[in-house]
Amino acid sequence: MKRVAIFVILAALTVGFSSCSAVRHCQAPEVEMPGQIASGYTDSLTIADLSWWQFYGDSTLRRVIELTLENNKDMLAAAARVEQMRQLYRISKAERLPNFSAKGLADYETNDYADEESSRDPEFSAKLSVSWELDLWGNLRWAKRKGGAEYLSSVEDWRAMRMTLVAEVATAYFQLMALDNELSIVRRTLRTRSEGVQQAQLRFEGGLTSETVYQQAKVEYASTATLIPDLESRIEIMENSNCIAYGKISWNWEVLRGQMNIEAEFPDSLPVGLPSGLLQRRPDVRASEQQLRSAMASAGMAYADRFPRLTFNLVGGWENDALQGFFRSPFSYVAAAIAAPVFGFGRKQAKYRAALAAYDVARLGYEKKVLEVFKEANDAVVTYRNVRKTAALKVALRDAARKYVELANLQYRGGSINYIDVLDAQRRYFDAQIGLSNAVRDEHLALVQLYKA
Repeated sequence: MKRVAIFVILAALTVGFSSCSAVRHCQAPEVEMPGQIASGYTDSLTIADLSWWQFYGDSTLRRVIELTLENNKDMLAAAARVEQMRQLYRISKAERLPNFSAKGLADYETNDYADEESSRDPEFSAKLSVSWELDLWGNLRWAKRKGGAEYLSSVEDWRAMRMTLVAEVATAYFQLMALDNELSIVRRTLRTRSEGVQQAQLRFEGGLTSETVYQQAKVEYASTATLIPDLESRIEIMENSNCIAYGKISWNWEVLRGQMNIEAEFPDSLPVGLPSGLLQRRPDVRASEQQLRSAMASAGMAYADRFPRLTFNLVGGWENDALQGFFRSPFSYVAAAIAAPVFGFGRKQAKYRAALAAYDVARLGYEKKVLEVFKEANDAVVTYRNVRKTAALKVALRDAARKYVELANLQYRGGSINYIDVLDAQRRYFDAQIGLSNAVRDEHLALVQLYKA
C-alpha cells in the first residue's frame, strides 16, 4: 500500500512538472489597455448592457432581426458547429476514463493438415475488457483542455456571428428605408417638376415667356425622372440581399420595413463603458482568447507526446470448447504496456516547435484583435459624434432651402428674377432633402455600429 501511495505521489509530481514544462516557452500576450475608449468618455455604464431587442425600438426592425436569426443559413451552420464541438469535447473528456468493451465469440475450426488426422477445435467465449491509459505526462489532460477551448471558441464565434448579423440586418433595414425615402422625395419633386413644365408651356404659348424657359423646365423634369429607375433597381437589389439574410426566396417573401422619420431625435452622446469591460464583453475577443488557449493545449500535447505512454488492459470472462460447463471455465488476462519513442529523426521535437509557433500565431492574433476592437470602438464614437453634427447642419440647410424656394417663386411671379433662379432654388431644395435623408440614415447606421462596437 505504501508503494502504491509513493507511486501516485510521484506520478502527480511528474504530471505537474511536465505540465509546467510543456508551456514554459508560451509567452503571455501583451495587451496595452488605454485609460478610456474615446476622448471624453469615461462612464462605467454602457449601452451594451441593453439587449438588442431593448436597444432597437422599432417593432418592425425587431421582427426582421428575429426572422433573420431564426432562418439565416450561416447562423444555423454556426449553431451546428457549436453542437459538433460540444460532442468532440465530450470525446476528449471521455478519453481520460477507462474504456469498457464486451465480446461474445462462438467458432468451430476444422484443421485437416497433410499427413495428420483431421481435428476439430470449437471455442465459446464471453469476455469483458477494460483498457486505461495512465496520463503520466498530461497528454490526455491537454487534449481535454484543447477540446474545451475549441468548444468555447465555437460558442463565442456563434455569439460574434449573431452580433454581426444583428448589426448587418439593422444596417440594411435603415439603408432600405433611406432608399424608400429618397425615392419618395424624387417622386414628389417629379410631380412639382411636371407642374412647372405645364405652367411654363402655358406661359410660353401665351407669349408671356420665351421658349427657353419652357425647355429649361422640360430639362429639369427629365433629369429628375432619370433618377427613379436607378433607385428602384437599388431597392430591389437590396431587397434580394435581405432575403438571403432571411433565408427566404425574394419573390416569395415580403421584405419588411417601416418609414424613415426625418425628424427623429438622437442623443448627442451615449455611454460606452470602460476598456476592461469592452474586452470582457466582445465575443470575438473571447473567441480569440479561447483559440489562444487551444493553441497552448496543442503545445502541451506535442510536448507530452515525446514521452512514454503507459496503458493497462484487463480482460475477464469465460472461455471453453463446449457450452457444457461454460460458466465453470473462467478466463482472465492482465497486461500493462509501455510505449516510448526511441529515435524518430527529430519528428517529435519538430512537432513541438511547430505547436509553439502556432501558439505565437494565435497570441499575435489575439493581440491584434484587441487593437482592432479598441479602434472599432473609438471609430464608432467619433463617427457618431460627427454625424450628429452633420445632421443638425443638414436640418438647417433643408429649412433654408425650402424658404429659398418660397421666396424665389414669389419674386419670379413679381418679375424680379428669371425662371432659371427658381430652378436653381428648387435644385438646392431637392439636394437638401436628399442630404438630410442621408444624414438621418447615417445617424442610424452610426448608432448601429456604436452599439455593435
